[in-house]
Amino acid sequence: MKVSVLMENRPSESDGRLGFEWGLSLHVALEGRAILFDTGASGRFVENAERMSVDLASADVAVLSHHHNDHGGGLRRFLALNPKAKVYLGVRPEGECWVKVYGVVKRYAGLDRELLADFPERFEVVERPLEIVPDVFLIPRIGGSHPRPAGNRHLFVKRDGAFVPDAFAHELVMAVKENGRLVVFTGCSHSGVLNMVDAVIEQFPGVPIEAVIGGFHLTGLPPLSGIAGSRQEVREIAAALLATPVGTVYTGHCTGEAAFAVLKSVMGERIVDLRTGARVEILPRLGQRGAEGVSSLLPLSVRVVAIHEPRPTIHGLF
Repeated sequence: MKVSVLMENRPSESDGRLGFEWGLSLHVALEGRAILFDTGASGRFVENAERMSVDLASADVAVLSHHHNDHGGGLRRFLALNPKAKVYLGVRPEGECWVKVYGVVKRYAGLDRELLADFPERFEVVERPLEIVPDVFLIPRIGGSHPRPAGNRHLFVKRDGAFVPDAFAHELVMAVKENGRLVVFTGCSHSGVLNMVDAVIEQFPGVPIEAVIGGFHLTGLPPLSGIAGSRQEVREIAAALLATPVGTVYTGHCTGEAAFAVLKSVMGERIVDLRTGARVEILPRLGQRGAEGVSSLLPLSVRVVAIHEPRPTIHGLF
C-alpha cells in the first residue's frame, strides 16, 4: 500500500513547487485499486497530484471523511477530472456546518451547497458499515466512550436560525485491509481518534492495525495554534494509543504541531509527522515471526519517504 499526501497545511520540504493549504487529501494505492480520501479545501490537490505522478483520473472511488470544506472543497474539481468514481460520504449534517468563535466570529464550514444536487448520481451515502471496493471498509456513526476533541466546541450546525453543537454523525472512518492487517484513515477525528480506533477494532476483532493515518483535531485556534484542550489530555490520548493494537501513527493537519510535540514525547518513534508531499509505503511483513535484533517499537513493514521535521505555526479554523 502506498499513501501519498496530496494536500496538508504545511509546505513540502522536498518539493517547493507543491501547493499547500489548510486541509487534507490522501491518495491510497493498493494492488489493482486506488482510493482518494478527501480533497483538501480547493482544487490545488490536483496540481500536486500531477507533480507527484498520481493519476486521479483512474481512482476507483473517493471517500469524504466528513462534510467540512477543508476536506471536500476540491470535490467539484475531482468530479470533472474523474467521470466514473463514486464518492462515498456520511449522512448529511442536520443543518449547515459553521465555525463560531467567541460567540461573534462566524464562518460557513460546509460543502459547496449545490454540489450534491448537481451530481446526485456520483454520491453514495453510507449509513452502516460498508465494503466499497474489495478490502476497503467505511464505518459511519462513530460512538465510543472516550472524550471527543475539545476543539469541537467551536463547530456547529445552523438549524432553523440557531447554532447547535455538531454531533458529527456525518463523520466516518476508513479501514483498509491488506496482508491480514489494517490501516485506519481518519480525516479530522472529530469523533475522537480513540473512538475511531475502537470502532475499527469492534468491526475487525483480533486483526492487527498496522497504522493510523490522519488528523486528530487537537490544535487550538489561530493565530496562536496551541492545543485546544490541555497537555495532560493529549498525553492521555498518546498513552491510550500505545495501549491499542496500533503499530505506527502518522498525523498532521488539525493535530497541530504543539499537540504533536506532546504526542511525540510519549509515543516516541511510534508517531510520525505528516505533511504535504509525504509518501508512506506499507510493505508486506517479512514473515510472521519478525526479525531478531529489530526494535519492537516500529512495525517492520512501514517505510516513510519524504517526511520532514515539523516547522512552526499552523493556521486554520478546523
